Amino acid sequence: MRDVGVGVGAGTGAGAAAGGRLRVALRARARARTRGGDRGLSTIEVVILAPVMILFILVLVAFGQLVDGRGAIDGAARDAARAGSIQKEHGTALAEARRAARADLADVCSGPVSVVQKSAGFDPDVDPFFTVEVSCQVRGLAMIGVDVPTTLKASFSSPLDPYRRSA
Repeated sequence: MRDVGVGVGAGTGAGAAAGGRLRVALRARARARTRGGDRGLSTIEVVILAPVMILFILVLVAFGQLVDGRGAIDGAARDAARAGSIQKEHGTALAEARRAARADLADVCSGPVSVVQKSAGFDPDVDPFFTVEVSCQVRGLAMIGVDVPTTLKASFSSPLDPYRRSA
């Protein structure tokens, strides 16, 4: 005789085993459907996100070049003003300022380097400073295909050196 389902051994008969197998089969089929729907999803994510990430990195590098160019322009203006302020004559001072700025910006600028004197003259009684403005176009965003002309400018003043100017 069989147990009818009372007590500890309830549900262990042939009917319970068939029902258990059916539930296991249904769960396996549901899991297979769920897994099959996600197949290839990571490939699509990589195909979509990889170019976006690469573009993001290139933009960061391009803006880094702009920041580096800004620092180089500031340094070139400082060097140009100092090189001009220690000269005895106005013509020599402007020529030395241009030479110093061009030497500093040789690897940074993509176009010509402009050096313009902004101080009133070269007389310490009128203006005791030699002020120059340095400007040039930097590469910046051109490396990622955005060829926007980016002109950076910087000015700097250096006091006219009274000891170098005396004859």
